[in-house]
Amino acid sequence: MPVTVKIPTQLRAATDGDATASVQGSTVGEVLDALYDRYGELRSRIAEDGGLRRFVNVYVGGEDIRFLDGLETPVSEGDEVTILPAVAGG
Repeated sequence: MPVTVKIPTQLRAATDGDATASVQGSTVGEVLDALYDRYGELRSRIAEDGGLRRFVNVYVGGEDIRFLDGLETPVSEGDEVTILPAVAGG
């Protein structure tokens, strides 16, 4: 089942400039694994110790997966997964 992943500008260097990707998976974790298979460099930018880096937020249909089932959050065909790394500045 294809799921659309929206990739923010600051991560597009790791995705050859792609702003979105359509990948297969039934959970957020499976979707991210499929994304890592396609864009190997992306894993080191957002993943750590089998999970997400502390400053990376992931949303399914606008809902933060931290308040759902984390990487086990189910996704359905046509869902939109958004990756949002925190941005700091001063």
